[in-house]
Parts: sequence; structure tokens; C-alpha cells
Amino acid sequence: MTMMAAVKTCFRKYATFSGRARRAEYWWFTLFNFLVSLALGLIDEAVFGAVQPLSSLYSLVVLVPGLAVGARRLHDIGRSGWWQLLWFLPVIGWAILIWWLATLGDEGANEYGDDPLAARGAAVRSRSMVQ
Repeated sequence: MTMMAAVKTCFRKYATFSGRARRAEYWWFTLFNFLVSLALGLIDEAVFGAVQPLSSLYSLVVLVPGLAVGARRLHDIGRSGWWQLLWFLPVIGWAILIWWLATLGDEGANEYGDDPLAARGAAVRSRSMVQ
């Protein structure tokens, strides 16, 4: 999955908290948000000084899709999206969440849906059989 595919998927599933998300989808979206926030912060600093209107507005826009992809990513390892509340627990909570978000997802279906990697592999196999 490319960065742009991940960003499109996350914005298309803006408030979809069900299902599963691959590691690539979560981490590409996170990197994209970091880079955009960094660029907007620099623009805000140059144009507005200490006030950060562009960065603040962007943060509000990506809040829901960020939470949604985080929940779907946790679903991929068989955990509830509510575990994202660990972000409020400094250091230990962050370490646990980063570990979980970087962990390989469950193979096969779990209680949150089908394996996104298996679905992709089946699609690739069916396309190769057609050719």
C-alpha cells in the first residue's frame, strides 16, 4: 500500500470504526499527518507567528479519521478500539500502544472481520488467473 492509497482509504472511511486496517494503512496515514502538520506549522509560524490557525484546523479535520484508523488497526490485532484511551497514560500507555500498532495483525478472520492481507492476496490471485 502506498502513502496516497492509505490516505485515500482513511479519508474514504472517515468515521468507520468497524473492520480492520493493515499496519501500512495506519503508519502511512500517521506519517502523512505528521508531514502535513509540520508544513502547516512552518507556514503558521511564518505568517501568523505564535497563533497556529492552519495547524489547529487540520488537527480537527484529521481527528476522527485518525481515531477510526487507530481503532481498525487495533481490531487487526484482536483488540478493541477503546484501547486508544491509553494515549492519555504518558510513557507506559504510549509504549504499549506503539507496540500494538506495530504488531503484525491476526492471520485469518477474527471477531472484527476478515484478514485484510488475505483479502488482498485473494484479489491478486484472481487477477493473475484472469490474465
